[in-house]
Amino acid sequence: MPDATLDEDSLTRFLDAFYTRVRGDGLIGPVFAAAISDADWPRHMATIQAFWSSVLFKTGRYKGNPFGKHVALGSLEPEHFARWLGLFEATASAHFPPETAAVLAERAHRIGDSLKAGLFFRPSSTHGSQTE
Repeated sequence: MPDATLDEDSLTRFLDAFYTRVRGDGLIGPVFAAAISDADWPRHMATIQAFWSSVLFKTGRYKGNPFGKHVALGSLEPEHFARWLGLFEATASAHFPPETAAVLAERAHRIGDSLKAGLFFRPSSTHGSQTE
């Protein structure tokens, strides 16, 4: 039965289910496995919980740099983001009513779009030359 309310407890259950799916996924699971050892997953999940708590509930618990963490991986491609978002949406839909799942998906897409813009947008050199 889906959680009727989005709060810290239901967020934790959702994130645990979501990252279980992520870790088992054939495309993005290996990316996570290369970056996060099994022993480090509890710490990573605490960071993820703080991030989403800050995003959704404005708790201010997250103090990190998600862009810097993703840049440091060096191996991300647009298809990784698409898979992550697809799993996120499917898991949200399984855990929450449609309205709540839609709010989560919308936030995830905004965050993903921001990360993708920073990682993959390369200004074209056809817009004029720059001199030093």
